Amino acid sequence: MPCGEDWLSHPLGIVQGFFAQNGVNPDWEKKVIEYFKEKLKENNAPKWVPSLNEVPLHYLKPNSFVKFRCMIQDMFDPEFYMGVYETVNRNTKARVLHFGKYRDVAECGPQQEVDLNSPRTTTLERQTFYCVPVPGESTWVKEAYVNANQARVSPSTSYTPSRHKRSYEDDEDMDLQPNKQKDQHAGARQAGSVGGLQWCGEPKRLETEASTGQQLNFLNLSSPFDLNFPLPGEKGPACLVKVYEDWDCFKVNDVLELYGVLSVDPVLSILNNDERDASSLLDPMECTDTAEEQRVHSPPASLVPRIHVVLAQKLQHINPLLPACLNKEESKTFVSGFMSELSPVRAELLGFLTHALLGDSLAAEYLILHLISTVYTRRDVLPLGKFTVNLSGCPRNSTFTEHLYRIIQHLVPASFRLQMTIENMNHLKFIPHKDYTANRLVSGLLQLPSNTSLVIDETLLEQGQLDTPGVHNVTALSNLITWQKVDYDFSYHQMEFPCNINVFITSEGRSLLPADCQIHLQPQLVPPNMEEYTDSLLSAVLPSLLNKFRIYLTLLRFLDYSISDEITKAVEDDFVEMRKNDPQSITADDLHQLLIVARFLSLSAGQTTLSRERWLRAQQLESLRRTRLQQQKCVNGNEL
Repeated sequence: MPCGEDWLSHPLGIVQGFFAQNGVNPDWEKKVIEYFKEKLKENNAPKWVPSLNEVPLHYLKPNSFVKFRCMIQDMFDPEFYMGVYETVNRNTKARVLHFGKYRDVAECGPQQEVDLNSPRTTTLERQTFYCVPVPGESTWVKEAYVNANQARVSPSTSYTPSRHKRSYEDDEDMDLQPNKQKDQHAGARQAGSVGGLQWCGEPKRLETEASTGQQLNFLNLSSPFDLNFPLPGEKGPACLVKVYEDWDCFKVNDVLELYGVLSVDPVLSILNNDERDASSLLDPMECTDTAEEQRVHSPPASLVPRIHVVLAQKLQHINPLLPACLNKEESKTFVSGFMSELSPVRAELLGFLTHALLGDSLAAEYLILHLISTVYTRRDVLPLGKFTVNLSGCPRNSTFTEHLYRIIQHLVPASFRLQMTIENMNHLKFIPHKDYTANRLVSGLLQLPSNTSLVIDETLLEQGQLDTPGVHNVTALSNLITWQKVDYDFSYHQMEFPCNINVFITSEGRSLLPADCQIHLQPQLVPPNMEEYTDSLLSAVLPSLLNKFRIYLTLLRFLDYSISDEITKAVEDDFVEMRKNDPQSITADDLHQLLIVARFLSLSAGQTTLSRERWLRAQQLESLRRTRLQQQKCVNGNEL
């Protein structure tokens, strides 16, 4: 284990040391960040840091050093806090300077009080993010992070669940305490901090009903405290994340890995039944928050803990089998080593997906291209690199899509299956919207991080009437597919949020939604029991090979790609020739489609430039796909 355990269990002690040495000189803040950066470089130190994703909250010591893998679901208004403040001993009149950074509650001894009028008090600003676990994160990703983590935690004698609960009971009994005690609780909180005065729901009821609230969130019903997860059935803590540096670098829907100080002080969960006591420390002009806004922005610390960020990095990906940052020098050895064995991995993956698609190797080729596709740039409003695939010919009302999705879940780090029924389209909230009463962004199903696989199951669609919300939801899906953007609803205007979501549609006939590529499924076998077939397929593949598939599909998204002048000329000549032979049906869109197929075909083979061989192979695949569609059209009339 890394030496100097104190930095893990008592990070504020380390911060205090730097503050004491440097006083009000702001250099102490930089030294703190450098100290923790260096510590995390030692002996796999990140693996020793307890993670909120894996460790139950009541197992973690308050004010300990923790990490959290999360998505920014919302950004609250900046808040003020006391960066430096002074306390006075009531008996000796001795004065002591304290730092307020990385704290929610001012440090104040029994005989001390904060001097709010001290000329040495400094008011600073910090940003608050509302962060949730990565939506749709696959089970294998969670398990791999758990297995990699070496942190040893257990309920400590200083912070057991029972002690935690008594704190809340004490808090609930605040009205029975003398006013003097209530004033001490209020005075201990940081004056001048907009986020310093917290509101809390009923803790006991909230703890027991948290899971119910998550289930209700599926239908967007109000719950005792809605954790605002974008997807149904999500678990894990939501956190209020306090950021002190470079918060302009982050935006909503970014996936982050955070390291910081955990704050779960029971004072944060005191019920503000008496609004006058709560607001007594603030200027009356500033107390404009509604009760609903207080509830949302200052939830119980037992349900929504706070993290005061020391270090934060935006994650390129969440695949635990790869280095976190693929651009770093030390990652290049891993990448080059894997690229040397790419061909057999691709061949094995093609065979695996062919079995998953009931023996259809052409559909398996296109599924590989889809799974490694990504928006690599935008030209004006057009996203380049998106490759939405519509797999038509899927059995209607069968479990085929459900089990194909199980296969995809085992391969990609984050995914979600949307069952496209009339009821879901009419009742689910797809588009995030701004709630001005609570001053928060209410999440929707389409608030997803980059590179999430969204599988839309259209085989469940029956005849019925879409109402207005249903039509809006279909439009939102179409915009997502066509423009890779979601227009969030801010009531008085729409705000465009670019995204990078891999959309895969299964349908019986041609999809109602737009798609870049339609491939008609031609099963070579019909298993009597799809569940048993899928189980046997997953159990037959070695875990080590499955991990190679996972690395392959993530890594290839990040490879650079180019086309030489020579090949560009050959492509142009081929297109002119194709137009001569079939001027009616070959268009510029067909050329664009061919170039996209050629791009991902090359990358799937580990080639970062287009070769003549891959260009011809792309033409061959597209020809086979088109021929199959024409044959199906002849069989079924104009269905396709």
